[in-house]
Amino acid sequence: MKLIAERKIDELGRIVLPAEVRLKDGITQKSTISIYEDNGKIVLEKTEPSCKLCGSSVNINEELSLCGECIVKVKQY
Repeated sequence: MKLIAERKIDELGRIVLPAEVRLKDGITQKSTISIYEDNGKIVLEKTEPSCKLCGSSVNINEELSLCGECIVKVKQY
């Protein structure tokens, strides 16, 4: 494991991810990050968007958190 940076936690419990990490991994303001605990270590992982109805990760409308197919089905309902 390679140390990239050290950051202080602010008064609200937040940390800032370095810009080079965000750019390299395609993390944007709307990205979702999963947080895991593993034997005393905190692990951050970028989570790919998925449909809240069917779980698909294809053709996701990130505002609605739905895939194109489910959007069509909901409109028909």
